[in-house]
Amino acid sequence: MHILKTLKWLRVNRSLASVLSCIFALIVILRRRKRQPLITDYSQVARVLDAQGREFDEYDYIVIGGGTAGCVLACRLTEDPRIHVLLVEAGSSGKALVESRTPSAFQRLARTTHDYNLSTLPQPHAGNQKVYWPRAHYGAPSDFDEFAKIVGDDSWRWESFKQYFLKFENYFPNPRFPNVDVSQRGSSGPVSIGYSAYTWEGTEMFINACVNAGIPFNSNFNTSNGTLGVNKIMTYIDRHGVRVSTEAAYLTPTVLARPNLKVVTEARVTKIIFDTSTQHRNPRAIGVEFSSFVQKGSGKRFRAMARNEVIMCCGTVHTPQLLMLSGIGPGTHLTEHNIPVVVDHPGVGSNLSDHVTFIVRFAEKMGISLSYLQPSDLHTKFKFWRDILEYQLGGSGPLSSSIGAGAAFCRSDNPVLFPEYDHDKVQDSTSGPGSPDLELILTSVLIHADGSLGIGNGYMLLPVLLRPTSVGTIRLKSADPWEDPVVDPNYLSTQHDIDVLVRGVRLAYKIAHTPPLSDLTDSANDDPNLDHRLGRLSDDELQQLVRSRADTFYHPVGTCAMGREGVTGAVLDSQMRVRGVSGLRVCDASILPKLVSGHTTGVVIAAAEKLADIIKAEYK
Repeated sequence: MHILKTLKWLRVNRSLASVLSCIFALIVILRRRKRQPLITDYSQVARVLDAQGREFDEYDYIVIGGGTAGCVLACRLTEDPRIHVLLVEAGSSGKALVESRTPSAFQRLARTTHDYNLSTLPQPHAGNQKVYWPRAHYGAPSDFDEFAKIVGDDSWRWESFKQYFLKFENYFPNPRFPNVDVSQRGSSGPVSIGYSAYTWEGTEMFINACVNAGIPFNSNFNTSNGTLGVNKIMTYIDRHGVRVSTEAAYLTPTVLARPNLKVVTEARVTKIIFDTSTQHRNPRAIGVEFSSFVQKGSGKRFRAMARNEVIMCCGTVHTPQLLMLSGIGPGTHLTEHNIPVVVDHPGVGSNLSDHVTFIVRFAEKMGISLSYLQPSDLHTKFKFWRDILEYQLGGSGPLSSSIGAGAAFCRSDNPVLFPEYDHDKVQDSTSGPGSPDLELILTSVLIHADGSLGIGNGYMLLPVLLRPTSVGTIRLKSADPWEDPVVDPNYLSTQHDIDVLVRGVRLAYKIAHTPPLSDLTDSANDDPNLDHRLGRLSDDELQQLVRSRADTFYHPVGTCAMGREGVTGAVLDSQMRVRGVSGLRVCDASILPKLVSGHTTGVVIAAAEKLADIIKAEYK
């Protein structure tokens, strides 16, 4: 009762409420900024390179990259007190960043110092635009069965691999979503997953509109039954409404206190060291060189050695870049940059594939969108600080929920959804009849192309091309490790991709004008920045528009793909070992030979859990 009275008083005293809420939020944030035993003095874990011969610090395993997979491996491997691990991360800890911990604010990290701020080459099939590349849906079961065939290892089949999803999950039931079969979710893993306490009002309208249009309701996307259907988005969030990263889940204070784990931050690995002497059948990875990420190569260089293996978890862009800088990649390309070739590996940096999207923006007439989260006047500022107070007091309200409010997975050859098209003319790029090639995501805000929230009431629908046939490359710009690589995803270079994405845009327009979502859509709004006119465009006109506004959904994969021995482009074997060398593995999204028809984060976490089990079983 006291809280209710306080909230009523705050509603009356708006300006004072804003100040009090700001102070309250600041206190909470400062309390959460606990010191962690992370190392930025590199002399504690490595030795400076100099002209003198000297012994270097040595570890059993060196993990490069403290992102999605690296944190998992550092935690799991050091569960064995005999195994000593050095984790080297270019960034700093994200635990103290309020944007990282608040579900609705996560997108604010884009285009900041916490992001690599990469851009692609101008895309000739996508309006010649440069696409910005910053750096919990797992995909259909048949996607993993397809992986198993490609790599020649049944342990990647869904029925075998799904154990690793269950291993990392800690699903917490929500009484508002009773249809989830908890037996299909993990319950004791480190990564909390579930539905937020807040559901945007437009979500049910979207779900019902999809059902009315012919997309069935799916109570759980991530089961053996497949992903086809529509539902609210389940996400990585704990019971208190805090967004969960693998750093927060796996690198807990207890884990960081382990004497056999050292975590170095703000350090970039610039080279993998190989022993190419004749005592080894293949060149062997024996260590890494790194220096300060902040100083961008102007500081001292350090070296650390690995007794057993170096494990690369740098991501789809930087893993192939580092491999090529270290002499593993297409031989002619390395020679162009005067890099000595350790292994001529044509697949390194090739086979790049990414989910492509097109943002469809609509005005809404009920005034329920969350665009006020970027306040523009006194009224919206009050609503914003009110939500901060609600979130800090109870972990609820709009800030506890991702701006992605709902998702639908479907097939572009569904005659119910696309009766106007000849379905025989579109190539089936999926892994099976139960696998989607389109996703449609609902957001509760308008977002501009630069990532800022739109001013005014509106929402967005994002059709996502899940199984593109276009492939691109990552290549070196120079031999300088501090220079960004050349990113060329080659978006929409096949007719299949443009045809399927156009159908996705058609579907977005159709759903927006299907009851009950049509009751929310302000069709009379003629703002040129919105997309209410899409329904009047021909396919040719729509193709041109899609090419000019195509964007990434930030799921690049494939640049160090697993595959059978002897297959051109297969960089890794099914145990994630780099072919042609020893002592070197890769574990990040670059290992996936094809895109999953879902989101990639969970797949990478599961792959890291799998690799940790493999390594611990092999450890002598």
